Amino acid sequence: MSSSRARVEDVYESQNDQRLDELHSKIRTLRGITTDIHGDVESQNLMLDETGDRFSSFGASLMQTSKRAGQAFGIGSGSLKPWRIAMLIVGVFLAFWLISKILSWWWGSPAV
Repeated sequence: MSSSRARVEDVYESQNDQRLDELHSKIRTLRGITTDIHGDVESQNLMLDETGDRFSSFGASLMQTSKRAGQAFGIGSGSLKPWRIAMLIVGVFLAFWLISKILSWWWGSPAV
């Protein structure tokens, strides 16, 4: 009876060892998966940080460009006001019109 009992215990021990090896293999697989997930998360975090930095840089550049455009178009302080620019344009057109009328009168009248 003792030898059959020892054989049964050996079979159980062998089955336990086999199950333990399977469990160890699954744990190694899970460790590899978690390592891959961790590496992927780290690379995505790095990419998100770089994207955030690029958007911040773009925002600063856009703000600087809008300030320059405001100064160029007279919206900001220390530059010409829009009505002054409009009056200058109207004045230039009136001056050209007046000069063209004077020149056409001078050269346009026939000598009869």
